[in-house]
Amino acid sequence: MDNNNLNPTSSILIIGAGTWGCSTALHLARRGYTNVKVLDPHPVPSPIAAGNDLNKIMEHKELKESNTDAQSIAYAACTRAALVGWTTDPVFMPYFHETGFIVAGDTPALIQLIQEAEIDQSQGDFEFLGSAGDFQRTMPPGVLTGEFPGWKGWVNRSGAGWIQAAKAMVSVYKEAQRLGVSFLTGPLQGNVKSLVYEDGDVIGALTQDGTTHYAQQTILTAGAGSDRLLDFKKQLRPTAWTLGHIQLTPEEAQKYRNLPVLYNVTKGFLIEPDEDNHELKICDEHPGYCNFVVDPDHQGEIRSVPFAKMQIPLEAEGRARGFLRDTMPHLADRPFSFARICWDTDTIDRAFLIDRHPEHASLVVAVGGSRLGAMQMPSMGGFIADALEGKPQREVKDVFRWRPEIAVNRDWWSTQNRIGGPDKLMNFQDLKDDEWTKIA
Repeated sequence: MDNNNLNPTSSILIIGAGTWGCSTALHLARRGYTNVKVLDPHPVPSPIAAGNDLNKIMEHKELKESNTDAQSIAYAACTRAALVGWTTDPVFMPYFHETGFIVAGDTPALIQLIQEAEIDQSQGDFEFLGSAGDFQRTMPPGVLTGEFPGWKGWVNRSGAGWIQAAKAMVSVYKEAQRLGVSFLTGPLQGNVKSLVYEDGDVIGALTQDGTTHYAQQTILTAGAGSDRLLDFKKQLRPTAWTLGHIQLTPEEAQKYRNLPVLYNVTKGFLIEPDEDNHELKICDEHPGYCNFVVDPDHQGEIRSVPFAKMQIPLEAEGRARGFLRDTMPHLADRPFSFARICWDTDTIDRAFLIDRHPEHASLVVAVGGSRLGAMQMPSMGGFIADALEGKPQREVKDVFRWRPEIAVNRDWWSTQNRIGGPDKLMNFQDLKDDEWTKIA
């Protein structure tokens, strides 16, 4: 079956109830589809979903007029649509905090790179930060106490800030449910073992409890787990990043309200503490970790296979504390109250992969967040629904297409042009058991 036979009563199966899966369910329900089912091994928000997080960065910048790069145009179209959702849609509005965004570097080369690539005074409210005092004045007294050695940057206070990612995902899930979407979750009834095929087409999915869920259309939005269910011909690489929380007192948390996101392109970033538990999230910056093992699902190739872990490497904790010593030294030695690795999926060019499968007419793939997907939550389901209906927007159609030809000789160790930390991709397999945090 292809999109020509699609109608409001068509049975549609979504595999994966993360950020993109929930968004897709909502958009389909809003477009009048009445027979939508979502499968996931975990309840929403899944503990292993990249979007199940206290907060994520949200930043939209219009392109410089001189930028004609197709991928940049596609990404700008996505974030523009997402910002509309964050600022006008009641499902999302409570979870967007337009507090501003600080981008900085600490070497002359990095500072020049940021200025050339990121800063366009005609497209934002940018203010230059050239000293420690300038950085400190972007936040209430006593929040930023560091010396910011070598740092220079810019603060943009419009169209940027952060989102309450997990709460937004739950909001989307509840609204999709209210509109009639069925969610089946759990290690048996929601855990997809395999896609089900007939005559070369996908006709549904088999779950761990032995049930076959038949569907006229299937949408695969399983994030880092998608590569386990379909041969993506090396287009996907599960890659992980690291985060930690520091517990603040209620009094400290109150002082740290409405802070702009602080991001150093090689050292890390922080976002203000959450309102419920008063935890400050800090991330170190690096090209990512993979878990390279012999993968029986790919003919014994060495591939990155994701796993869940509520700890991070000690080296990542050290990098995060180095970032704090530059910015908030009064917190640099405070114990972490929580930590985890956070998986995403890189395409080879870091552009999303949203397309109807060329060999399986009833399958749409929507994967490859490439660390840029969570902020797209309000609009991403719309782009995926467009692909299902066979009418992708012009700006994204070619950029987000199925493109295995560029991945034939893929270098799994590529940094994907990311920087920070050791400036190389790291492998969890190189770590010993005593080289991880042990946070209770």
